[in-house]
Amino acid sequence: MTALDERPTATVRRPVVAPGRLFIGGQWRESSEDARIRVTDPSTGSVVTSVAWGTTSDVNDAVDAARAAFEGWAATPGRLRGRILHRVADIVRARADELVAVESLDVGKPVSLCRPVDVETTAEQYEYYAALAQTLDGATRQIPIPSHAYTRREPVGVVAAITPFNFPLILSSSKIAPALAAGNTVVHKPAEDTPLSALLMAEILAEAGVPDGVVNVVTGYGAEIGEHLLRHPGVDKVAFTGSTAVGRHAASIAGAQLKPVTMELGGNAAHIIFEDADLEKAIGAAIKAFVFNTGQFCMGGPRLLVAAPLYDAVLGALAEAVPTVPLGDPFDPATVIGPMAGERHLSKVERYVAQAKADGGRIVTGGQRVDRAGCYFPPTVIADLPDTSSVVREEIFGPVLTVQRFETEDEAVAMANSTPYGLAAGLQTENLARAHRVAARLQAGIVWINDWALLDPAIPFGGVKDSGHGREYGPEALAAYTRTKSVVISLA
Repeated sequence: MTALDERPTATVRRPVVAPGRLFIGGQWRESSEDARIRVTDPSTGSVVTSVAWGTTSDVNDAVDAARAAFEGWAATPGRLRGRILHRVADIVRARADELVAVESLDVGKPVSLCRPVDVETTAEQYEYYAALAQTLDGATRQIPIPSHAYTRREPVGVVAAITPFNFPLILSSSKIAPALAAGNTVVHKPAEDTPLSALLMAEILAEAGVPDGVVNVVTGYGAEIGEHLLRHPGVDKVAFTGSTAVGRHAASIAGAQLKPVTMELGGNAAHIIFEDADLEKAIGAAIKAFVFNTGQFCMGGPRLLVAAPLYDAVLGALAEAVPTVPLGDPFDPATVIGPMAGERHLSKVERYVAQAKADGGRIVTGGQRVDRAGCYFPPTVIADLPDTSSVVREEIFGPVLTVQRFETEDEAVAMANSTPYGLAAGLQTENLARAHRVAARLQAGIVWINDWALLDPAIPFGGVKDSGHGREYGPEALAAYTRTKSVVISLA
């Protein structure tokens, strides 16, 4: 992901979005006006369009379409599947302005970050898995009985991809791209809060040559259609990103049906600044780690642990620098922090800040919603909270940073590992031995050293503990969308 100072200045206009459509079996299905979900612009609070309120019947049709398309897509040579995925990447870049406009309107993402992060990452994911699509080979096995034995890697089948509100483009492509590369078909259920880019991507995938039924998009509420999709006997694998509570429920449903799952769940990453860190770089990384995407980032760094000799200096630097990070209209190229994705997300952050005050936390900067239309909350730094505070232990999912001090390396590692989460972690140090030593001890799926949010489709990420299991990105993700079959031919 890009650094905050790498923002382009291209002008993007707010789009006009067609209302109420599902994409099933390669066809657009119009919904009636009384069966739609309103979509709001979080920067203004105004309704911008509506999407179809999908039903269980729509899910059944989508799964049927995916099942009907599976045999043909699975039999398509990996090299040809790769060519189609390369075309997806080309079209994503050619239609970048549309994707930036839709994603920024829907989520409140600043356009200056949406283009190099969300849209470019999406293109890179399809490129990466296009290259891997033709690498799905097996192996011969030498065994003592007279036979010829070999393995095949085959697609799993129909994949239910259920994605969250905060990175609609990236987190849907991180599932759809490897699933398609491996020869699977997909039914995608995007978040009801932010469904627009999923529908635009359905159009792009079809334009690139993805056959009818291979990718289907059903919009609607998770408690209704998401639940039905999880329970559907025609679904062979579940790929889910979302909260730990919902992920645990989804995994229990899939587990009862013995379906394989990939779960990327909540996070509450610790970011450690040791006394030997480059302080200027460390402060920049700490700010990026908690303000990126307005804090709505499962791999964000909302817990800052600071070596005692640097504690006061770090708080002073944060108090000076954080209020200068540009907050405003996501369509203004100068904006770094946009609105939160909706009122319910903003209200949740307000409740946590109120709890922090009740727990004795000191508000260093920020602390209350911005007095303007839309769902804006300023980046907020809270010092001196006890380890027992829920504000420290739980996932806030907003632009809030708690700062705590530590005395020793062992104490820092213990504090970092003290929550139920284990998605990401980071540390700032100029000591190479310490960097490797601490990285090995941190309980997290990915560890960043001397920066934050350095991501690439080749680098796998995922959680431990309550942050889920399985990996997205890298060849590890491709493997998760296949299963191994053994073939043994008697030579006796």
